[in-house]
Amino acid sequence: MQTALLLLPDFALIALGVLLARRGGFAPQFWSGIERLVYFILFPALLLHSIARTSFHAGTALALVQSAVGITLAGAALGCAVLAFRPDARRFSSGIQCAFRFNSYVALALASRLGGETGTANMAILIGVAVPLANAMAVFALARNSERSLLAELARNPLLVATLAGLLFNLAGGTLAEPVAALLSRLGQASIALGLIAVGAGLQLRHLDSARLLVGWFTFVKLGLLPLVAWALAHAFALPPAEARIVILFGCLPTASSAYVLAQRMGGDGPLVAGLISLSTVVSMAAIPLWLALLG
Repeated sequence: MQTALLLLPDFALIALGVLLARRGGFAPQFWSGIERLVYFILFPALLLHSIARTSFHAGTALALVQSAVGITLAGAALGCAVLAFRPDARRFSSGIQCAFRFNSYVALALASRLGGETGTANMAILIGVAVPLANAMAVFALARNSERSLLAELARNPLLVATLAGLLFNLAGGTLAEPVAALLSRLGQASIALGLIAVGAGLQLRHLDSARLLVGWFTFVKLGLLPLVAWALAHAFALPPAEARIVILFGCLPTASSAYVLAQRMGGDGPLVAGLISLSTVVSMAAIPLWLALLG
């Protein structure tokens, strides 16, 4: 109950986004602009500020890296189990990414809520490792329908670039000047609320009836099995309680909204992916507090 109450304000922001998108009178272009602002400016500032100011223990950082790889690969492997039922190839290749990709907006907002600046920095390491791996697997699954370059996709990912820049700055022993730190801090604070509102504004629970087996399995893998994988890895690597909780949170996250964009760009089933993203986001509102209470 305590965990649910702690996370309630963040989930309330998602609900506010749903309400504003449907009753606020804002044009679709408004929400597109908000998402671009958060994705390219505000969240990178949050990542850079948090990572640059946090002291990392080498052993713990390595365990976080291994956990991120293990959880992401487990999601892909478990998602592929549905191939035994011979699903439609286009729908499978579009939806499989929803079994292992994660929403960075929700990840950073909840990590900040649970662990403060250190929690955000630890989550940033998980994201920084998992983003290129998850993107590579998602692009590979859809590759037959597109000629887009994986390296170009990764090089343009602002969350990955900010994470790497922050880590290099940290390892080099750099210290942020106070005006720069203050600017990044204010931009990062703005990213939390706007990012979660944008998540809510993008929800659309449609186009799910046509692929119930895929929808059910991918959602079960993402929110029913990966939290257990995350818990097992956290214990296997003997992570301290605070870091273990962030790893478990990482295993509970809903699917990334960018999965829809990728499916659309690469000739996949975009509407199905949009429905999967929305379903996982709604279900995660109950799954995340439950898993953190049971395992964290």
